[in-house]
Amino acid sequence: MAERYTAQFYEAATDNRLRCHLCPHNCLIADGKSGICGARKNSGGVLYAETYGMITAIAMDPIEKKPLYHYYPGSRILSIGSRGCNLRCPFCQNWHISQDDRASTSYYSPEDIVTLALKNDSIGVAYTYNEPVIWAEYVIDTSRMARAKGLRNVMVSNGYINPAPLDDLLGVVDAFNIDLKSFNDETYKKALKGRLANVRESIERIFAAGRHLEVTTLIVTGMNDSLAEMEQIYKFIASIDRKIPWHISRYYPNYKYHKDATDTDFLFKVYEEASKLLDYVYTGNVQGTSRGSDTICPGCGAVAINRKGYYTSPVNCTGGKCSKCGADLNIIH
Repeated sequence: MAERYTAQFYEAATDNRLRCHLCPHNCLIADGKSGICGARKNSGGVLYAETYGMITAIAMDPIEKKPLYHYYPGSRILSIGSRGCNLRCPFCQNWHISQDDRASTSYYSPEDIVTLALKNDSIGVAYTYNEPVIWAEYVIDTSRMARAKGLRNVMVSNGYINPAPLDDLLGVVDAFNIDLKSFNDETYKKALKGRLANVRESIERIFAAGRHLEVTTLIVTGMNDSLAEMEQIYKFIASIDRKIPWHISRYYPNYKYHKDATDTDFLFKVYEEASKLLDYVYTGNVQGTSRGSDTICPGCGAVAINRKGYYTSPVNCTGGKCSKCGADLNIIH
C-alpha cells in the first residue's frame, strides 16, 4: 500500500478550506470533506488524491473498445480504471465504479502498471472505465513512465477539466476519446451536473495540441435523442475537422435512468445524416448488426477496415491510406 498522495491543482482558501482547481466545479472543500468527485479530500489543510493508484478494474482490451478506431487499429492496450467521477449522469453505464465510493480497489504503482503493459505486449496504457480526470496526478506520473519505455497513453474522458491541468495531460497523453454527452447546456447543468462550454473547450484544446482525438456520444432516450441536437453535435465536430471520428452509441437502461433503449432506426438516421458532414461516423452497442462499424474511405467509398465486434480486418488499408485511391484515412498506426 502506498503512502497518501498529496494532490496538485489546489490552493488554500479561508477557514482551513481548500479550493480545488482540477475541474470546473472548483470545489471549496472543508477540512475532513471531499470534492464532488469523492477522490480529493481535505485533511488538515492538505488536499489528498485519495484514489492515487487505487484500481477497480484492469484488463487487456482491444483498442476499439475505448472506442478508438483510428489509433493503432487491431492492437491491444492495458486498460485501467479507479472509482469516482466529477459528473452525475443518471444513465451512467459504469455507475458501479464511477458513482459507488465503496467499489473495491487494489493498489498499483505507476511502475507496476508499466511493467504489466510491457509484459503483456501492450501498445501502452489506457486510462478508462471511470473518469480519469479525477486521478490526473496518477495518469501523469504513469504516462511519463510509460512514455520513457516507448509506450503510448490513451485517455477516455468526459472532458470536464480546467485548462491548466488539461495542458499538463496533453504533455504526456497521446490519444483521447472525449464523451460529448449533449449539446444542451441545461442538460449538462441540471442532469449531468456539469457545463457544456467546458467540454467543448477541452475538445478544441486537445485538437489544437495535435493529439489524436475521437468523440463519442451516447444517444439517450428522452435526454438528447433529437435530430436537431445531434445535428448540433456533428456540425460542431465538423467545424473543428471533418476527419475527427464520431462514435454514436446505443444507450440501455441503467443506474437511475430507465427509459427504453435508444431506437436503432433513429441511431442509424443520425449515422446517415452525420456522414454527410463527417468522414468517419461509427455506431456502437447495437446488437445483431455490424452496420456503421467499418471504416469507409471518404475518397472512393471502398471499405478500408472491416470490423465484426472487436475483430478488425484491414481490407483496403495500407500505411494509414486507402489501397484503392491513396486517400489519407487519418489513421495512426
